[in-house]
Amino acid sequence: MDSVFEAYLGPDGALALTAEPDDIPKTNADVWILGKRYNSINELELIRRDIRSRLWCTYRRGFVPLGESQLTTDKGWGCMLRCGQMLLGQALIDLHLGRDWFWTPETRDPTYLKIVNRFEDSRKSYFSIHQIALMGESEDKRVGEWFGPNTIAQVLKKLVGYDDWCSIVVHVALDNTIATDDIDKTCGTGSVWKPLLLLIQLRLGLSDINPIYIPALKKCFQLVGSLGMIGGKPNQALYFIGYVEDEVIFLDPHYTQRSGSVGTKTSQNEIELDETYHQKYAQRIQFNQMDPSIALCFFCKTRFSYEVLLNELKNEVLNSGNQPLFEITKTRSMPWISPTTSYSSQTTSNRRRTKSEDFEEVQNEENNKGDDSDEDFEIIC
Repeated sequence: MDSVFEAYLGPDGALALTAEPDDIPKTNADVWILGKRYNSINELELIRRDIRSRLWCTYRRGFVPLGESQLTTDKGWGCMLRCGQMLLGQALIDLHLGRDWFWTPETRDPTYLKIVNRFEDSRKSYFSIHQIALMGESEDKRVGEWFGPNTIAQVLKKLVGYDDWCSIVVHVALDNTIATDDIDKTCGTGSVWKPLLLLIQLRLGLSDINPIYIPALKKCFQLVGSLGMIGGKPNQALYFIGYVEDEVIFLDPHYTQRSGSVGTKTSQNEIELDETYHQKYAQRIQFNQMDPSIALCFFCKTRFSYEVLLNELKNEVLNSGNQPLFEITKTRSMPWISPTTSYSSQTTSNRRRTKSEDFEEVQNEENNKGDDSDEDFEIIC
């Protein structure tokens, strides 16, 4: 039972004993969880049931040795990898079970178990820590190095192609631009459509998020098809799944649990392992505490849902502030870079990435100037 017990420990290993968890404030303000609206005074248990039904992926220990260094735990380096697992896990749940599906400790749905099995810490699992870490080498990340939002996005984009049952395609929008022609080429047009996991990479400041963007971020959580955001706060990667008032709600991967297989969930050990994939209580931080490097995440099961999403992004998200989060265009234009302009000369606090260089290379340059970036998510834990 040690894995279940550890799930209730804080990241520092301290046992939190409170009469009432401070997970969701009791307020008349709307609580948004992945496109669903709740009232916490009347629907607190429904909110908690929704949160607990999300796949919660955390550090694990005792798995099959990984990489040349033969690592048997991802504690200290795998938090963004685990956030990527949570994101993809939610996409698979939406695709194969539906957004209104809920988990209970008694759940033995074969489709659900098929999804969980894909994220177990095994070399044969499609989206295990092993597969993600090893695929990261194609993005110049050695096994045991932490990822930023763009690295995990690019790795997931490659890995989904190996799983026919998954049937999802990943499109990563860079340069603050969604080019619809690129998505058409990826997902198809007309009656032929491959379910789309859309990730929009953004940098909304240097060391802090510019508050001008917060209203638009809130709108993103409200949209049908929202899969939240992957990002974090300085030195920690987190999976953001909703918000209430001026606080963003997240699932935290920084809990070390034992590795194992849920299998068919017939033995007591498998039942206990399954519970470690579900967090009872989410946590909250202020929007302005988020690291400015984030990826907005959306899932479109059908062509129609994709068209609805584009319409809502144009009319509700991009028009929600003086400075739009990104652009939506038909074709991607070639970036123009002045021969006399360098990244180091762009130092305004509200700068967003506008060049075509790799997302994380920009952050590395800023890191040399002492600013926080998504490359610093996991330094010590």
